[in-house]
Amino acid sequence: MTAPRVVLFDLDDTLFAHRAAVARGIEAHVAALGEPYGSLPTASTVDFWHELEERHYHSYLAGTLDYEGQRQARARDFAARHGVALDDEAASAWFATYFERYVESWALHEDALPCLDELAERIPGVRFGLITNGDLAFQTRKITTVALDERVEHVITSGELGIVKPDRAIFLHACEVFGVEPAEGAYVGDRLRTDAIGAANAGLTGVWLNRTGVVAAEDEAAEARAAHVLEIASLAELPALLTR
Repeated sequence: MTAPRVVLFDLDDTLFAHRAAVARGIEAHVAALGEPYGSLPTASTVDFWHELEERHYHSYLAGTLDYEGQRQARARDFAARHGVALDDEAASAWFATYFERYVESWALHEDALPCLDELAERIPGVRFGLITNGDLAFQTRKITTVALDERVEHVITSGELGIVKPDRAIFLHACEVFGVEPAEGAYVGDRLRTDAIGAANAGLTGVWLNRTGVVAAEDEAAEARAAHVLEIASLAELPALLTR
């Protein structure tokens, strides 16, 4: 393998510990709300909130909900499960309060910065960037809060570009921004199809960060093999993988 000139990353749950922050945020929010929100076990509360995020955020990415609308939908559905009805204004206020708890928990994964440091040492002159499905202002706030803006050169967001991963066009756009050919870039993300397969189909080296040991569905696994997707369990494995 020829070492890449540019290494691009997904943000949430690749470098940025999004799911952990979400879990801590909803737990703190529910504890502050009290009854009737405390009627479910903590694990069920967190799982349900993650499920709502997955459902409604993808509605935003698909264009069926705007950014505030997907937040309101998540709050309304969560409250409704506990017998509480929220109108749009109340749902926005509910989510805003939760969001404060979520922001308090923002952090990078422990292996993120050591990975960037080792890549820079192993590949002199390597450049870093981000490709993320999300709103530019919101993702930029995360990036600057955890000081990741000091380490990445360009941030490509679906919200600004109007193209959503795994569309190959968003990966090709990133390569154009960096002035490199796709074969000179690698892309690392925690979602097999959205990140790794999408990048590989655009001509980059696609790397699936499978932190939790998920077994891919057979159709996705076959597609990943055909696209020569690489798999790692931790970012600590990435520098050696890209320079072997």
